[in-house]
Amino acid sequence: MRTIEKTNNYTNNCAAIMSIIEKTNNSVNKVFKFGGASVNSVERIKSLAAILHSYRSEKILIVISAMGKTTNALEKVAEAFYGGHREEALRLFQQVKDIHLTTAKYLLVKNYLAAEAHLKDLFTEVEWLLHDKPVRDYDYYYDQVVSIGELLSTSIISAYLAESGIDNQWIDVRDIFRTDNNFRDAAIDWTYSLAKVQNEVLPLFHETNFIITQGFIGSTSENESTTLGREGSDYTAAVFANMLDAEGQTIWKDVEGVMNADPKQFPDARFLAELGYDEVIEMAYYGAQVIHPKTIKPLQNKGIPLYVKCFLDPSLPGTVIHDKIVKGLPPIIILKEKQVLVHLHSKDFSFVGEKGVAGLYELFAEIRIRPNLLQSGAVTLQVCLDDRSEKIEKLALAAADLFEVQIERGLTLLTIRHYDEGVLGNLTKGKQAVLRQQTQETVQTLMR
Repeated sequence: MRTIEKTNNYTNNCAAIMSIIEKTNNSVNKVFKFGGASVNSVERIKSLAAILHSYRSEKILIVISAMGKTTNALEKVAEAFYGGHREEALRLFQQVKDIHLTTAKYLLVKNYLAAEAHLKDLFTEVEWLLHDKPVRDYDYYYDQVVSIGELLSTSIISAYLAESGIDNQWIDVRDIFRTDNNFRDAAIDWTYSLAKVQNEVLPLFHETNFIITQGFIGSTSENESTTLGREGSDYTAAVFANMLDAEGQTIWKDVEGVMNADPKQFPDARFLAELGYDEVIEMAYYGAQVIHPKTIKPLQNKGIPLYVKCFLDPSLPGTVIHDKIVKGLPPIIILKEKQVLVHLHSKDFSFVGEKGVAGLYELFAEIRIRPNLLQSGAVTLQVCLDDRSEKIEKLALAAADLFEVQIERGLTLLTIRHYDEGVLGNLTKGKQAVLRQQTQETVQTLMR
């Protein structure tokens, strides 16, 4: 089912890599990433094709996410399966199958049968698992099920582009990006993956200008699918841009560019024409959804600019993100709902101190969870986290050996970069502050 076979001996190929680089003469112009919103309907997939048609003379690697709400639907499949509800999982997966087959029927004529066969091969990867019983951790099954979304969308879109006269090559990114087995937040093996990019991806640009692949996913050395973290397609594209020495990366979204707040939460959000790498890293760190937190580093390492453009109106300039300092930015607002506050109290009233904090961070690493806010007192620690039930439960059980533990749910975390008291007052009006931390640039308030 995979299009590129695995080969051996990737560590001693410097000469081969340099030879390929010389032959291609830095032939990759750009890396594009299209998110789920840009491919969530037949009309939008056709718009994607129109955008690519205008770039047909350039060599572009194109990373595409799962269509629309597919990832959410597949998460429900994984949850039902892991909960022991096999028939429910199969029923939910059938809905995912039907949606993709229907989309293919609306888009394709002469390429439909070949696309249908490919889709059915991909369906089988999940179905064989759903007929089994779970014997491993939930995160493993999450990755095996949810990773199929990107493979389905790219298979259909590649076939449609070909039928529309836009030549392209579809590849399975799991054959390129090797990762560790930290399921749901896997780390890429850069040495192995770079060799695969240089040996197997770059030569394809001799045959076509467009290569279509998936974001968000990879594969272990045992051919087990992994994911790179929620919304990880941005990161996938950045890794490719770095490894291909692309002149730029473009993320196509359904907004004008980067805004100072989520326009779904704040209708008066303001457009930002340019940002520095550092600012975007800070925004991502605090939870802004516009760009995946790990995206910037691979670009910054090689000075590759990132563009955020609107696929609804490609003529708009969009936002450019680069290595320059941008001054005079408005308040940047990040609102994270469904937050949990874990209250930890020393059992014997001894000082928490460095030992307590160090022990807590060891638990974070072991459970693979990241605090959004942490506040320490003499005998207490308070930790704000995203409400991922299975992770919170593991943390509470493990921390109970060291602390008295209480959990408070249903909170909201407000972060404002470049804040002023007027904006802060308006956004916290009528709310009760549970925790507050601030620096000269940033204020964070956890509210109930």
